Amino acid sequence: MAGLASDGSNPDVGLLYDINGLAGSTPSWFDHAMAFTGEYGILIALVLLVLGCWWSVRRRGAAEDSVAAVAGIVWAPLAAGVALLVNIPIRGFVERPRPFLDHQGLDVLVPGKSDYSFVSDHATLAMAVAAALFVAHRRYGLAAIGLALAEGFCRVYLGVHYPTDVIGGLALGTAVALLLAPVALALLTPLVAAVARSGRLGGLVRSRRADDGRRAQGPAVVPEQAPLPAPGTGAGADPDENGLAA
Repeated sequence: MAGLASDGSNPDVGLLYDINGLAGSTPSWFDHAMAFTGEYGILIALVLLVLGCWWSVRRRGAAEDSVAAVAGIVWAPLAAGVALLVNIPIRGFVERPRPFLDHQGLDVLVPGKSDYSFVSDHATLAMAVAAALFVAHRRYGLAAIGLALAEGFCRVYLGVHYPTDVIGGLALGTAVALLLAPVALALLTPLVAAVARSGRLGGLVRSRRADDGRRAQGPAVVPEQAPLPAPGTGAGADPDENGLAA
């Protein structure tokens, strides 16, 4: 299995040289910036995006919308952890060496990589967070997916992964986040609801200002035969919140 991309005529290798070859025509400061971005920067941006999504959903919509969305947000880092654990046996089974060990002329911008190449941990983690966040909130999820794709490009640009390593990581992260989401949310939603009812920790799920504002508007008037809106679709709810999180 280690010879997945050993042939120089392989499109995987050709695309690797095309993307990594861009590093040879860029200033050194740009390569340093790409190295930081690919190793840490995009992951930091994903953390900030998750926090921004949490800050937003706890201040908008009804209380049940906040509970459902926060449960989805909590699932995002958990999905990333599960995906990385799933990747451990995959790496051990495939045993694909890093591309710079088998191919000459690559500009390796991040030295010290000695573990196996398939699949990319960075791509797996980034897409698991992005897919799980998309379940909770479409707008923030789409932004996170864009960051995950950028992460995949950076890993090939840095010369530490084949393109198929990245594609495998994106697929693995997506599969874990989406396939396990129903079970994860079924377990997390009651837990988050209990936290929301807590006097001390309730603010982590639902902003007190949001509740005060809704109470100041008075109780909602519901026509006799009008059905109650589903979570995420009520008055004041964020239209970008995904119903899958409910």
